[in-house]
Amino acid sequence: MKVAAIQMVSCTRVADNLRAAHALLAEAAQGGAELAVLPEYFCVMGQRDTDKLALQEPLGSGPIQDWLAATARELNLWLVGGTLPLSCEPRDEARRSVGPPQAQAAPSGGSAAREAAERGGKCRNASLAFNPSGERVACYDKIHLFKFDDGSRVYDEAAVLARGSRPTLFDLPSRDGHTWRVGMSVCYDLRFPELYRFYAAGGADLLLVPSAFTYVTGQAHWELLLRARAVENLCGVVAAAQGGTHENGRRTWGHSMVIDAWGQVLAQRAEGAGVALAELDFAALAARRTQLPALGHRVM
Repeated sequence: MKVAAIQMVSCTRVADNLRAAHALLAEAAQGGAELAVLPEYFCVMGQRDTDKLALQEPLGSGPIQDWLAATARELNLWLVGGTLPLSCEPRDEARRSVGPPQAQAAPSGGSAAREAAERGGKCRNASLAFNPSGERVACYDKIHLFKFDDGSRVYDEAAVLARGSRPTLFDLPSRDGHTWRVGMSVCYDLRFPELYRFYAAGGADLLLVPSAFTYVTGQAHWELLLRARAVENLCGVVAAAQGGTHENGRRTWGHSMVIDAWGQVLAQRAEGAGVALAELDFAALAARRTQLPALGHRVM
């Protein structure tokens, strides 16, 4: 299956970002991609973190979600909309009722009362998956919220975002007859290997990591973490990133990648907007798991 990691340098204007994303997705589709993944915050990188609150949509309704569905249909793609701001209420019942039986979620812990308290005045950072018919098949709310302070740069996503609580898997039948089991994650989740081990235990073959890593943390850890998640879980990885200097002054690392289950980087876009396109071979992945059956040797 050919997959595409879409790299962007999103600005403060949603319409401009959607036009840029469409052009990159069309390029991926023309290159034969079946699955395309947009980066975190593909639709907007605001001047302030609070800007996303004004753009939040309820799950299942809104111009950004409509655009994702229409674009998936138009380009005949499995499309993962990096992340977009979704409102916290109503959430859980709508999420559980959406999608075919293969779209699964499992609780990651935490009380309902605590989550309700966290939601006040915040939104979710959500990643949505659409099939080529434009149907939403999965929704994942970012679980781990980034916090960083090195004295000159300060980030605290929990000030604006309510964390998710449910790891999410969905099935993707590819054109060659294989069905890929796909685990969803976002950016800072990458530092928490237990999430990806949960996905491996659930039969995942492919891990998605739409991101907006900072230049500092990305330069130090991005490729290292991505390749580790691929190798330790014997899974392919598609990591779509923001990559450049944004209007708000933030600089993101970029280096969008497609990685195979052996940890080899098959395609990469270092800086600026573009497409990292590569073929993931299901038979080769299965062969690696037969040669090195590490997933069956786990004792914890």
